[in-house]
Amino acid sequence: MKDKLEIQNRQVADVVADRIERLIIDNVLKAGQILPSERRLTEKFGVSRSAVREGLKLLRARGLIETSQGKGSVVANLMAKPVQTPMMHLLGSQPRTLYDLLEVRELLEGESARLAAQRGTKADFILITRRYEELLAVHGQQTDALTLARLDHAFHLAICEASHNSVLVHTLNSLNDLLLSSVFASVNNLYHRKAQKQQIDRQHARLFNAVIGQLPAQAHKAAVNHIRSVRGNLKEIEQEEQRLVRATLRLDGWD
Repeated sequence: MKDKLEIQNRQVADVVADRIERLIIDNVLKAGQILPSERRLTEKFGVSRSAVREGLKLLRARGLIETSQGKGSVVANLMAKPVQTPMMHLLGSQPRTLYDLLEVRELLEGESARLAAQRGTKADFILITRRYEELLAVHGQQTDALTLARLDHAFHLAICEASHNSVLVHTLNSLNDLLLSSVFASVNNLYHRKAQKQQIDRQHARLFNAVIGQLPAQAHKAAVNHIRSVRGNLKEIEQEEQRLVRATLRLDGWD
């Protein structure tokens, strides 16, 4: 009888672990987020406290959560090791890779937008709207570039999460710092230029309306055109700066 109860408890623990795992895969529970208490999980899942404890033990063994004294269990950073590879260091430290990164964003975010328009739920659209309204709220205000970049990035990330493709979401999350750096480059170089800023605002509006309006083809086009436009504008600025340097060298007799 005791053996039978233990087997049943293990089976329930597997169910608990699988349900939490699904929340992590779906990015409902994010890296660094504290899990609800054992008591709360017991109530949510309708299982015994021992089953919850066993389920959490399974997740720790899989490396999906980490537990520390006094803090409880948190979702582990699933992409911590890949982010530290030499290649990722080079991508983050060499300015020329910015354009490569924007090409990757074009591919991934174009598909994210298409899928978000196709698969997004009412809850997804509410979250996307919140992120978009937060971005609009700082228009015309004196806001530092990093804050603007974070708001801009959060809007694009909300669209990605609405794609309901867990691999796509976690791939973009693994590149989070690099993607934020590309958004920062855009904000830092383009937001203070009136024509480019107005262009970006129009592109964000098209992207938002296409996703919320559940128009997959238009959403894909809006996302791709936005990234291509940013890349083109940044290259133009770079070329302009190079022309200024060459002209200055000639003026100083270095030609």
